[in-house]
Amino acid sequence: MNKGQFAKPMTVAVGFFLLYVVPGLSRAQSGSPSPMQSPRVASPAQAKKDAQPADDFGGFNYTEEQKAEIDKIHRDSESRMNAVTKDQNLTADQKEAMLQGYARLEYGELFKVLTPEQQKVVRKRIDARRAADQAAKKKQPPRN
Repeated sequence: MNKGQFAKPMTVAVGFFLLYVVPGLSRAQSGSPSPMQSPRVASPAQAKKDAQPADDFGGFNYTEEQKAEIDKIHRDSESRMNAVTKDQNLTADQKEAMLQGYARLEYGELFKVLTPEQQKVVRKRIDARRAADQAAKKKQPPRN
């Protein structure tokens, strides 16, 4: 098997791995409770279709430690996403899968930075959004 035939399926497999395995790891709880203003939460990948909305993490008062960790997560994620975007060896589908995987990874890392109370609020927001999405799907007519 030549290198090109192996790289494409491997890249797709890594993308799907990031999509499905990493969100399960985001259940860990950590953080510290002193209040501060919230930093930016949206990254370029979150603006893409099917990405998690930035408002899940909005409205919190973050500590200086949380702000620093969030900024580091954003910088790391942005550099990874830029590398994928500039990679000429990947197809558009592969790039999209990798970008979605990195967005989920970033989302999980951001979740770990939150205090347990903040995590509960984020979980409630996610549950509410999912319920609204399911209700909207039920209202749409079936496709033929």
